[in-house]
Amino acid sequence: MSKAAFSVRVFSIYAMVLGVLLIVVPNTLLAVFQVPETNEIWIRVAGVLVLIIGYYYFMASGKELLDFFKWSVYGRLSVLVFFLGFVILGLDPATLVLVGAIDALAALWTAICLRKEA
Repeated sequence: MSKAAFSVRVFSIYAMVLGVLLIVVPNTLLAVFQVPETNEIWIRVAGVLVLIIGYYYFMASGKELLDFFKWSVYGRLSVLVFFLGFVILGLDPATLVLVGAIDALAALWTAICLRKEA
């Protein structure tokens, strides 16, 4: 497995764990990021989507899908941009930026690996 694929594999596990937590114990996770508790179904729906996206990353890493890795760098970096926007607009607490930062750092790790392996 290439280093880029390994970085995507690690991110996939993070995403799948995050997805499961959003499905099973959403309010515990929300409390960590100082987001108000909710009983709405949408947080669990979001968890299902994150879990499925994590699965896609996991499978792509096993197949060494370099184009997917490249696309994912931009997508994962955009999470931080959006979350920063939400915080700036006062829609979410600043702690949400931590989630975006994790995605951005993982994306940069993949980008560095792709550049070294090119």
